Amino acid sequence: MALTLETIVGSDLCHGCGACAASLEAGRLRMELDGSGNRRPVRTAPLRDDEQRVVATVCSGATLEHESRTAPYHPLWGPLVAVRTGYATDDALRYAGSSGGVISALALHLVTSGQASFVLHVAADETDPFGNAARPSRDRDDVMAAAGSRYSPSSPLASIATYLDAGDRFAVVAKPCDIAALRRMAKRDPRVDRQVTHMIAFMCAGLPSRQASVEVVRAMGADPGAVRRFAYRGQGWPGFARAILADGSEKRMDYATSWGTILNRHLQFRCKICPDGTGEFADVVCADAWYGKDGYPDFAERDGRSLVLSRTAKGEALLGAALGAGDIGLEDLDVGEIEKMQPYQATRKRQVLARLAALAALRRPIPRYRGLHLVEVARGAGLEALARNFVGMLRRAGKAPRVKDVEAVR
Repeated sequence: MALTLETIVGSDLCHGCGACAASLEAGRLRMELDGSGNRRPVRTAPLRDDEQRVVATVCSGATLEHESRTAPYHPLWGPLVAVRTGYATDDALRYAGSSGGVISALALHLVTSGQASFVLHVAADETDPFGNAARPSRDRDDVMAAAGSRYSPSSPLASIATYLDAGDRFAVVAKPCDIAALRRMAKRDPRVDRQVTHMIAFMCAGLPSRQASVEVVRAMGADPGAVRRFAYRGQGWPGFARAILADGSEKRMDYATSWGTILNRHLQFRCKICPDGTGEFADVVCADAWYGKDGYPDFAERDGRSLVLSRTAKGEALLGAALGAGDIGLEDLDVGEIEKMQPYQATRKRQVLARLAALAALRRPIPRYRGLHLVEVARGAGLEALARNFVGMLRRAGKAPRVKDVEAVR
């Protein structure tokens, strides 16, 4: 049985991408911040059965599935055409970006080469220093202004129907869950495949609520109401969280503290049962190519370096064109090195099945996952880790009301 919008939102399976709002008649759903500081769809009236079916079709919070194989599938890292590290050859883009600036360089290459009229991605909301807004970048200035991570809620697909209706050809840069939802939108709207030239993702460790940003500012010793601009990273690698206050002064906090002790403690629930922090449904996905220290990433400031995975022939062709144009530098990487750079992503995929099993035991609704090799990768987690995750999820979720419509996972 497909989950309804009410069950998806009420059971915290929503991740706030906005695909449902974009796929229904304008005005039927709007995306708003809820009391927890996460973006959620709000109905203007009860949905009809046909509208519920549309929601179920496009929602990647409720369903993730690989229906076909476009590249060899690695159980941990998904479809892989090629594995590399890289960086933007434009030093300013590399410095402004959160890692090596490869996504920014690809965005700029797409618009300057004429492959896309613009790139739709998330940037800081000009009216809210902690907020985000999806906007088109059409030139270098736009790309530079939007460079860097935004660790706060966003709904990048909520406005995409406007660009599809206009007949534009454009690329999309977004979180893994957003890209997965965009692939699902293509199942019912052929314009997505015709008009979206490329889908580019960045690896994601989870999306913090808006309140998390406020907590970072307070930990900096500043008044959140006095913040005029807020950056989570960038201007170096990994860069600092930076708050520009009304008096022009700046507060800073290093990445290990801002992300490692505050932001990652405020993740929305759906992120805790996500098997796809690595952007398996994208054409190209990038991440921090961390240097290791004692088996864990070393967050010392360095020149930025991106992990770059091509997942489709289209993505590989884009990387080849950008390399040929001199916009990026690339170096081949053995697939076995990915886990050293992104150990959390490997761990979370191995352990997610135990968390889902706990929710199923509580008769809580869970997403339907297909083709992500969760059983295979769970074998590599170890019984102790699986048991710890199972019990931990029972404790966290056990107080919630029981719901009957539980989806199967394999």
